[in-house]
Amino acid sequence: MIDLILEEAIEKMDAAVDHARREFSTIRTGRASSALFERLTAEAYGVEMKLQELASFSVPEARQLVVTPHDAANLDTIERAIINANMGLNPSNDGRVIRLNFPQLTEERRRELVKVVRAMAEEAKQRVNGVRRGARKELEDLEHDGGVSKNDIQRGEDRVDALKDEHIAKIESAQAQKEKELMEV
Repeated sequence: MIDLILEEAIEKMDAAVDHARREFSTIRTGRASSALFERLTAEAYGVEMKLQELASFSVPEARQLVVTPHDAANLDTIERAIINANMGLNPSNDGRVIRLNFPQLTEERRRELVKVVRAMAEEAKQRVNGVRRGARKELEDLEHDGGVSKNDIQRGEDRVDALKDEHIAKIESAQAQKEKELMEV
C-alpha cells in the first residue's frame, strides 16, 4: 500500500515538473520557436483548433518564424489569432505564408520575463509540496487504520520528502536554464 502511495506521488510530481517545463517554453526569449504557439487557437471549419493543426512552422533564421497554413483559406484566421495573442509580434502576410520577426528583447523586458518564470516555478513547487502533503496524509491514515508498522510509515514519509526535494531540484534547474536563456543577449 505504501508503494502505491509513493508511485502515485511520483506520477503527480513528474506531471508538475513537466507542466512547469511546458509553461517555461511559452515564454519568448527573443529567438524564434513554435513552442510559443502551442496554446494558441483559431476558429477554422466552425470549431476552435490549435495553430499546430492548421499550419506548419519553420525557423529559417534565429529570429524569424514562418507559418505555412495547410489550407490557404485559414491564412487570415491564423494571422488574427497571432495578433490577438498580444505577444508583441507583427505578422507579415504575403498571401501564402506568415512571417514573424522576433525583435531583440530589451533589458527591462528580460527582467520582467525572469519574474514571470520565477512565479511559474514557484507555482510548480507549490504543486509538488501539495502532492507531498497529500501523500503524507495518506500515509498517516494508513498508520491510524493499523496493519502497517510505524517504521514502515516513517520510511515512506522519508521517501516522500526525498521525492519532493528531487522534483523541486528539477524545477529549479529548468528555471535556472530558462533565466539564463532569457538574460542571454
